[in-house]
Amino acid sequence: METRKPPSLPRVLLVEDDTISQAYFRAVLEALPAAVDAVTTQACALARAETVRHDLWLVDLNLPDGSGPDLLQRLRARWPQPPPALAHTADADPAVRVAALQAGFRDVLVKPLATAELAGAVRSALADAGDLPDWDNAAAAMALNHDPANVQALRRLFLEELPGARDEVLSSARRGDAGALRSRLHRLQAGCGLVGARRLGAAVELLRRTPESMTALDRFDHAARDLLR
Repeated sequence: METRKPPSLPRVLLVEDDTISQAYFRAVLEALPAAVDAVTTQACALARAETVRHDLWLVDLNLPDGSGPDLLQRLRARWPQPPPALAHTADADPAVRVAALQAGFRDVLVKPLATAELAGAVRSALADAGDLPDWDNAAAAMALNHDPANVQALRRLFLEELPGARDEVLSSARRGDAGALRSRLHRLQAGCGLVGARRLGAAVELLRRTPESMTALDRFDHAARDLLR
């Protein structure tokens, strides 16, 4: 019997100089799961990026030896086809957010961050880069007490209901019914977590965060249709 090589974990470059915050970020990221390269300075980040291709850059906007936007510019000079980048900061000033987005960050996360918010933003960014699998068997097994029969049964039920759920999401989004969209996405996200529909779950989270985005809606549609093939 041929032995399949397990898929490699997405690799995240975490740039955070605060010890407590770095430990928290690492714990959340590794639970996704993801492999984490954690550094504390711009110089260390650049050195690490010289030898490793990351799937996501998660960068503090204020570093001991420079700024997050400056680091992003230098990382992109090293990698002309860069991965998505998320900024994090303790500064909730809207002007800081606007400047970071203009510098090229995909989103700005304001600390302190809830675990669900951090995990959701990272999953969405990785899904945007195409790095998440359709099915996460380990997550499904953990959610359902490691019972393969339960996993398969719930996945069958999930796939039976998915066409209707997809139609409801698309219809609500296109007619601008934010309440119906939010409600349907909430229920669908719970199901994705139980059955390990990882890429669709990330697309649902992205659409929940940016319901006005046609890109997010298209990403959701593609992820749902891929599961239904």
